[in-house]
Amino acid sequence: QVQLVESGGGLVQPGGSLRLSCAVSGIIFSIYTMGWYRQAPGKQRELVATISYGGSTKYGDSVKGRFTIFRDNAKNTVCLQMNNHEPEDTAVYYCNAKTITVGFSNYWGQGTQVTVSS
Repeated sequence: QVQLVESGGGLVQPGGSLRLSCAVSGIIFSIYTMGWYRQAPGKQRELVATISYGGSTKYGDSVKGRFTIFRDNAKNTVCLQMNNHEPEDTAVYYCNAKTITVGFSNYWGQGTQVTVSS
């Protein structure tokens, strides 16, 4: 059974920091590109960041320079360090695992709420 379990969301003030974590089980972690996406109320889900097994990263324009994605391949986890939060970062954040190595597979976590407010 594939599981992606997010943790670390919550309430943060503008300018503050949070770290999200995603613990992954049930897949061959090494063949998956891991990512974080977010969805704000009334908006489409959007890319936050992705990271390949080898460490290549991609970021959404709105988070470049503020967020950092990293993964621990030994522990099957992926994290998102979020700094200098803006109110527009308020959203549900979803962990994603995607591969085309052995056919297309795409998995999502249940999501964790991040609210940026003073």
